[in-house]
Amino acid sequence: MTTTVTTAGAGTSPKPRPRRTKHNWYKIGTDAILYVVLSLIALGFIGPFLILLSSALKPLTQDLFGFPPDLIPRPPTLDSFREAFRAVPLAKYMSNSVIYAVTIVPISALVCLLAGYAFGALRYPGRNIYFLLILGTMFLPAEVMLIPRYLVASDLGITNGYLGVILPSLLSAFGTLIMRQAFAGVPHELREAARIDGANEWQIFSRVMLPIVRPSLAIVMIFGFVNVWNSFLWPLVVLNDESKYPIALGIAYLAGIGSSDERSLAAGSVASIIPIVIVFLFLQRQIMDGMKGAVKG
Repeated sequence: MTTTVTTAGAGTSPKPRPRRTKHNWYKIGTDAILYVVLSLIALGFIGPFLILLSSALKPLTQDLFGFPPDLIPRPPTLDSFREAFRAVPLAKYMSNSVIYAVTIVPISALVCLLAGYAFGALRYPGRNIYFLLILGTMFLPAEVMLIPRYLVASDLGITNGYLGVILPSLLSAFGTLIMRQAFAGVPHELREAARIDGANEWQIFSRVMLPIVRPSLAIVMIFGFVNVWNSFLWPLVVLNDESKYPIALGIAYLAGIGSSDERSLAAGSVASIIPIVIVFLFLQRQIMDGMKGAVKG
C-alpha cells in the first residue's frame, strides 16, 4: 500500500499581487485634485500675509510695486518696524489691547458660560423665548447699536475711558450660543444621576458639566480674544483720548497721519497680527476640539 504525504504549502502557487483597479486610480485622482484645491485655498489665505510681511522687511532701495513682484527682501531689514514704532506709540496701543483683552475675555466667557448653562441645561418655562431674544441681537447690524450704546455710556459717564470700551463688550450672543449648544449636547441623565448621588446644582455645574464643555469654553475665549484685539468701530466712537486707543485704532492712526511710507504701515500691521498668530499656534488643538463640540451640540 502506497501512502501519499502532502506537505503544507506544496503545490500551491503564490498569491498574485493585487493590481490597481480603475477604482484605485479614481481615488488617487480625486485625492490629488482635493489636495491641489485645498493648497490653492490655503495660499489664498496665507498669500496676503506673506506679501505684507515681505513689504515690511524690504529696504527702501527695493521696489514694493514692481512687476513681476519680488517677495524676497534683499536684504531683509527691521527699519520699517523701527519707523512705525517711532511714528506712533504702537507699544502703548498694544498694551491697551492687552488690558482690554485680559479684562473682557475672562468676564465675557464667564457670562457666556453661565448663560449657556441656564439655556442649555436647565428646564424652566420660557427659556427658548429668552434665548431667541438674545439670539436675535446677532442679526442686528453693529451700526444700529452704536447710538443707543453711546447714549447709555454717556449717561453712565464712562465715555473716553477704559470702562467705556470694556463694559459694552462683556456680553456676547455668539458665545452664549456656543455654550448653550455645548450644554444641550450633554445627556440629561448625567445631571439626574449626579442629583441622585446628592450633588447640588453648583456641584453638578462645576464637577459634572464644566469638564465636558471645556473645549467649547476655550473656543469662546479664543474668538473673544480675536474680537477684542481687532475691535475698531466701538473704540473709535467712544474714545477721544489717543492714549487709550487699541492696536486696531493705532494702525488706522498710523495710516492717517499723512505718512506715505507703505513699509511702515505694513510693519505696524504685521506687529498687530503677531499676537493673534501666536494664540492660534499654541491653541489650535483647543480650537479644533471646541469646533467639534459645537458641531455635535
